Amino acid sequence: MTRPVPEPLPADFFPADCPVPTVPVLGSRKWAWKIIRCLEGGPRRFSELRVPLVGITAKVLGESLRSMEQDGAVARTAYAENPPRVEYALTPLGRTLLVPMDSLCEWGGEHLGSLLAARLEHERHGG
Repeated sequence: MTRPVPEPLPADFFPADCPVPTVPVLGSRKWAWKIIRCLEGGPRRFSELRVPLVGITAKVLGESLRSMEQDGAVARTAYAENPPRVEYALTPLGRTLLVPMDSLCEWGGEHLGSLLAARLEHERHGG
């Protein structure tokens, strides 16, 4: 049985208007949110994930995926093919993070100006 192949992930996959970079329930891992978004549309191979995750090393991506797998947010499936094929997908638990992520992105978009203004004000007063 074949599954539909999702569209390739573009290098500019992440919108600039979502300033929330980490998922606290996943140990504030730097790349967790972006990995979850990459897997939102379905399973992806390691090499596919590297395209939009500009700046991540193979080592860090591997460590992040293993850690997220340990947390139960990501499932790893290895296929007995030649050459070997491995895919990563969100688990049902991992999918439960999508709605809170959307809410935080929306909140960040609404309040980013206020946050930046508060930071600037704090810096002006020697913070």
